[in-house]
Amino acid sequence: MSNLNRRTLLKSLMASFGGLGTCGILPALAETTAGTPKGKSRHCVLLWMNGGPTQTDTFDMKPEHANGGEFKPIATSAKGLEISEHFPKLARHGHQLAVLRGLSTREGDHGRGTFTMHMGRQPDPLVRFPTLGAMLSKELAQSEAMLPEFVAVNPYLGFDATAWEAGFLGARFAPLTIKSRAARQVTGPASAAAFAELGVDDLKATQPVSAQRASDRLGLLQGFQSQLVAESPQSPVLAHDTMLQRAIQLVSSDAGKVFDLSQESAATREKYGRGSFGQGCLLARRLIEKGVSFVEVSLGDSGRWDTHGNNFATVRELSTELDAGWSALLDDLEARGLLESTTILWMGEFGRTPKINGGAGRDHFPNAWSAVLAGGGIRGGQTYGRTSIDGMTVESGKMDVGDLFATLCGALQIDHRMLNTSNIGRPFRIAEGQPVKEVLG
Repeated sequence: MSNLNRRTLLKSLMASFGGLGTCGILPALAETTAGTPKGKSRHCVLLWMNGGPTQTDTFDMKPEHANGGEFKPIATSAKGLEISEHFPKLARHGHQLAVLRGLSTREGDHGRGTFTMHMGRQPDPLVRFPTLGAMLSKELAQSEAMLPEFVAVNPYLGFDATAWEAGFLGARFAPLTIKSRAARQVTGPASAAAFAELGVDDLKATQPVSAQRASDRLGLLQGFQSQLVAESPQSPVLAHDTMLQRAIQLVSSDAGKVFDLSQESAATREKYGRGSFGQGCLLARRLIEKGVSFVEVSLGDSGRWDTHGNNFATVRELSTELDAGWSALLDDLEARGLLESTTILWMGEFGRTPKINGGAGRDHFPNAWSAVLAGGGIRGGQTYGRTSIDGMTVESGKMDVGDLFATLCGALQIDHRMLNTSNIGRPFRIAEGQPVKEVLG
């Protein structure tokens, strides 16, 4: 059989097996990577705020200054820790939060900021850097996992799509991307609510196929695939085989059911919030229960945190979504005994100017802003770092992105000095910074 005919037949077989040939997971599994994943029962959730959230209206309130704006601070379950009044549910978890108020980074552009805060370093035209989820899932992944090690829920790729790539680690650790679908009505106590739907395409057959016929097709496909690997054991072929085997494993098992949020009660879904962020947090909890190492959930489609105008109305709305989803995630992880092994990081690409502009908005501001860590490995109930009374400068506890990533690694029990070899042969650490020991539990 010619190579062309073999490729044509393989393509036909893959397409006939329940849409497997167009399954959204395939691009994320198309390459292999050096090294073997280490099995650790720890997990990470990144809550990514598209557009750059305003620290002055969330976690570093300035009520004593004109820059403080309209919102008022409220007390939390941790003595002395105050956050925005629009986080009443999250305030109950103050004892689990470490608010980092001294971030000072260098990128005030959306694209470069998105890249830097995902990669831990600035762009380099010669190096294909891996995103944070790829680096950490490589260290945390369970080698026999049925599900992808890294899942990204509703990422906004408009600023810099490369910020979600696995780079020189290879697509073995690229994310399975879950996008929001149209809202769907549900029955039950919350029957009036429409919940955002999240899912993976082509996990089920696109047309009725009997189990025996599907098995026969797979057997034929596996036969051709084994011959192909034996004849051409080069890297691209082995990578394709890895892709295929993992896709078949997911499609032919029950693992894909984790993406079906209709298995949750309407009351549970309502608790998380009806939008894609709240439902994404619910999906994150389900994925962590199944052993997924790293889940990123985005809030702010098309960069809604980019509040150059009408800041307070927009942030109030976003804060309500954030409050419901994040607090429900903490509640459920704690109730299921998973919070001690799960570290949560909240951040965006930069902060926003403390000074309010003429359009009642705040502009880009990487000089002094906030991120939050919570959960496993974190000494909660505290702030680290302090900004000036007007919020314009960091007075103590200054941190760069490398320090933030090194601290996150410490919470996850990963050595941030771990080296990975890049596409140009240079080794790079996971994080080029120092962990903040005061924040680590």
